[in-house]
Amino acid sequence: MPIGAAWIPPSFIGVTTGIDMRVVLLVFAKAPVPGRVKTRLRRAWGAQGACRWYRRLLAATVETAVAADAAAVELWCAPDRAHPVLRRLAARHALPLHAQPPGDLGARMLHAARLVLRRADAVIIIGADCTPLTAGQLRDAVAALAGGRDLVLTPAEDGGYVLIGMRRSVAMLFRGVDWGTDRVLRQTRTRIRRCRLRATELPASWDVDRPADVRRLLREGRLRRWGRG
Repeated sequence: MPIGAAWIPPSFIGVTTGIDMRVVLLVFAKAPVPGRVKTRLRRAWGAQGACRWYRRLLAATVETAVAADAAAVELWCAPDRAHPVLRRLAARHALPLHAQPPGDLGARMLHAARLVLRRADAVIIIGADCTPLTAGQLRDAVAALAGGRDLVLTPAEDGGYVLIGMRRSVAMLFRGVDWGTDRVLRQTRTRIRRCRLRATELPASWDVDRPADVRRLLREGRLRRWGRG
């Protein structure tokens, strides 16, 4: 399967905003393999438990993205789209299922954005562990792009970001960034200024990396406890 190729359900219908603008929301996800996802949760729940939490986070994030009803949602998977959990999740919500391109996070986001912008007016990218994002926040991101902004960003409390959306791809935003550090947001803001992009920053949110983050989600009622996923 070539990079960017997708399985698209026959029932898939693109979502268009009220001002006739097509926005596609990409959920970046990894195959839920024990020991390869949410490794910082292992000290509390072990590799199997961390993987199970990851599956819950992914399912909840996709459910929120679909419920927002503001953009066409697609599932972009690494290393490929073969894992049965990913295929079942895509089928459950009738979502296109794509394989992520190779490279670091920046290369994968840039390549995916370029592919999608060939067939859409704007693209938004979030991660599978961005479960704290609400449907309202996703709609706000779409509205910012529909209102003419070049870029929309939701900062993360840890110095990164949990959502980025754009009307055109800008390579500088994704190359040479110190991914996984608290410098990501600062570096991205600097590049936005250098590129003179008309950008909107939405209120900060957070992603789920540590046991304390899972417990915070549970306290706030944003994630169900153990269950099927």
